[in-house]
Amino acid sequence: MLERYLKQTKFSSQEDFMQNYKVNVPENFNFGYDIVDGWAEKEPDKIAMTWVSSEGEHIDFTFADIKRESDKTASYFSSLGIGHGDMVMLILKRRYEFWFSIIALHKLGAVCIPATHLLTEKDIIYRCNAADIKAIVAVGDDIVINHINNSLEKSPSLEKCISIGPKIPEGWEDFHKGIESASPFVKPENPNKNDDISLMYFTSGTTGNPKMVIHDFTYPLAHIITGSYWHNLNEESLHLTLADTGWGKAVWGKLYGQWIAGAAVFVYDFEKFEGDDVLKMISKYKITSFCAPPTVFRFFIKEDLTKYDISSLRYCTIAGEALNPKVYEEFYRLTGVKLMEGFGQTETTLTVATYPWITPKPGSMGVRNPQYDIDLLTADGRWAEDGEQGQLVIRTDKGKPLGLFMGYYRNEELTRDAHHDGIYYTGDVAWRDEDGYFWFVGRADDVIKSSGYRIGPFEVESALMTHPAVVECAITGVPDEVRGQVVKATIVLSKEYKSKAGAELVKEIQDHVKRTTAPYKYPRVVEFVDELPKTISGKIKRYEIRKK
Repeated sequence: MLERYLKQTKFSSQEDFMQNYKVNVPENFNFGYDIVDGWAEKEPDKIAMTWVSSEGEHIDFTFADIKRESDKTASYFSSLGIGHGDMVMLILKRRYEFWFSIIALHKLGAVCIPATHLLTEKDIIYRCNAADIKAIVAVGDDIVINHINNSLEKSPSLEKCISIGPKIPEGWEDFHKGIESASPFVKPENPNKNDDISLMYFTSGTTGNPKMVIHDFTYPLAHIITGSYWHNLNEESLHLTLADTGWGKAVWGKLYGQWIAGAAVFVYDFEKFEGDDVLKMISKYKITSFCAPPTVFRFFIKEDLTKYDISSLRYCTIAGEALNPKVYEEFYRLTGVKLMEGFGQTETTLTVATYPWITPKPGSMGVRNPQYDIDLLTADGRWAEDGEQGQLVIRTDKGKPLGLFMGYYRNEELTRDAHHDGIYYTGDVAWRDEDGYFWFVGRADDVIKSSGYRIGPFEVESALMTHPAVVECAITGVPDEVRGQVVKATIVLSKEYKSKAGAELVKEIQDHVKRTTAPYKYPRVVEFVDELPKTISGKIKRYEIRKK
């Protein structure tokens, strides 16, 4: 498939990549027809997805299967009155019906809104009213059903609730009965244009209500780099990204770039993460490529990896949070596999990454993606020099790059705040070294200014995480009359150290940070807590810590 969209598909260096990578964007691109149906026509028996449940159920879906089931689903949705531009929320965990449904919505020109099963009644009401959601397709378990049912009275736009089972509540549609009895699918005459809304994500954020990020129908093509050049996939690959379908990482790692590359995606449907279970899946099914947040690799390196045959695993990528060098070094020592970091946002695709032709620097996000004209802007409005901190920005004065969001739905003011005068402001602070590698510092609002120094939370957190007492931590700034701000560490202790919480351990941790990083960065205030406040997507709510 790559040859359809790229003039050059193989690259030998970052210079070659930057100069010669270019995507040919066809008119009225539709991932459902052009990619899924394209593979079904070219290689109908090619495996598209291997789905395995924690109960041991195993189903292999070919591209012909995905085409057939997405066509049936599109016909069924159409019979319910769902069509071009309609908003449909999917709360489907890791169930294979997610793939049937999102492809079906693409084929109809409707808008897919993936969402997590952790949403409460309040969350669902907000989303339904903010986006005029017309239908919800959900897993049929008691908690999800109850939250949706309790939201119905205050969600006037919501016309249809559809359950994939096992429970089909009164007044709900039965997904599987519906698709089995659906009429043969007839492709709409003009399902979409490139600049129609295809996908919407509610970003959880750490303050205020979630923002509605919208992407157009060309968005999947921006993930060619994600699948082919970051995950390093080909038609023989079996790739596992460890993400629930409610998060943007799912379409990053379980759909668009992977299927354009012709790789098969492995989906492990589980309720509770256990490192042992995932390692067994990698071993049993001979997974070749794996992507997960650094937290997962922290669990892995605590396991006895000699118990598992993970020799099939040739490539690993990480995203979702910044990588502590300690994790990289230990995983590489145990497996010989390098962790290749990547960075992006819900508003973008991959913007900075470590590619196969470059040597990773542990702790660095990597180098530029040629799709984006990336730079660093200092607080006083200058383009940052190498080694100087600045906000990561994307220049758009020469046009909107492939993969950049359309804006925040129904919020022009917020869109203008983030994207104006030919620049999109990511809100993330980083620095660039002399080799062009970018290093994450923190969110712009989280950078601490103490005695004239600018201190990024991540660099202090990285130092803290190398102390055996620290399981999890968050760094914030607290007001100080003399220094302006001082560094505060809020720490979750390991079981072995909980009984030692006190002044002596505080001093030990402070001295450890002084030895590990620049002494001025050490936390002058240390607080031990049982857990850190987080959003439903797992982001630390630093503003709540700052309020204390």
